[in-house]
Amino acid sequence: MTRVYVGMSGGVDSSLTAALLVEQGYDVTGVYMKNWSQDLPGMRCPWAEDLADAKRVAVQLGIDFKVFDFEKEYKQHVVDYMIDEYQAGRTPNPDIMCNQEVKFKLFLHAALSDGADMIATGHYARTENGVLMRAKDSQKDQTYFLYRVTKDALEQTLFPLGNYTKAEVRTMAKERGLYTAAKKESMGVCFVGAVGMREFLSQYVTTRPGDIIDKLTGNILGRHDGAIFFTLGQRHGLDIGGGLPYYVVGKNMDKNEVYVSTQLHDEAMWRKELELGLAHWIGEEPSAGEYDVRVRHRAPLVSGLLAKTQDGFHIIMSEAQRAATAGQSVVIYRGDECMGGGILQG
Repeated sequence: MTRVYVGMSGGVDSSLTAALLVEQGYDVTGVYMKNWSQDLPGMRCPWAEDLADAKRVAVQLGIDFKVFDFEKEYKQHVVDYMIDEYQAGRTPNPDIMCNQEVKFKLFLHAALSDGADMIATGHYARTENGVLMRAKDSQKDQTYFLYRVTKDALEQTLFPLGNYTKAEVRTMAKERGLYTAAKKESMGVCFVGAVGMREFLSQYVTTRPGDIIDKLTGNILGRHDGAIFFTLGQRHGLDIGGGLPYYVVGKNMDKNEVYVSTQLHDEAMWRKELELGLAHWIGEEPSAGEYDVRVRHRAPLVSGLLAKTQDGFHIIMSEAQRAATAGQSVVIYRGDECMGGGILQG
């Protein structure tokens, strides 16, 4: 019997994942990954409640349950990386780094070393012989977050939810009476629950006030509490009153200045050509040609011409994309196959 270690976060998706694998005849062990337990001012980290919920489901299913403590490695590979990127003025995606470094590297290796044959998670994605495929539910598809996972890891991973919609998952969880069937999805920073990015970063970086400047006129419109907190296309949190809404169209980290405009079609907000670095391909590196491109999770897929350059890859998209920001991931698809992607350069 195939032994599968299921990453159980205490949510409905991973709970149903474990239930389905039990029903399919696998020897299932639930594993809670303790990645982060630190409280923040005014916000208690929900890890203990999530652990308790995962345990309750494991008891319901009659499966073994373990806790793997990756907190030290998580801080180093995910949290420190994210803070460094924001301090450099870029916009990283910690979920992608978590999948690359923790769930499909640390967890996989620890599970295999502990006697597992495979691992499984509640991600909405599909695999076929190490090929990563988009999920049935296009609104929940999570292949964008998985593009940096290796082919070897995918060959040893099960994604039981890939052929279901979120609504179907909720219904199936309720039908099985799973404790987490009605549990709400966590929002905010991936590892600290409902707290926002600004609140999180405030605990780790030293910031200073600076000017908010109208890009067109050069006029100072207001003050901000740190350029690190603002990202391209942002509208809320500027506290600039009156008239048309302002959007962030740029920032200078050295001068600690944030530039804004009322022009939604400001050229700084739209990019048709992208430069990618730190590329990762799940299978073979794609040859030059036309592919589908996604510049952020849930952004529409758009056609783009991919070409290799001396420093990485260049993409010319069929239509300009709004607020494509340095540090974000750009993911490449061929039909339903997620081929990989890279990090958007400045």
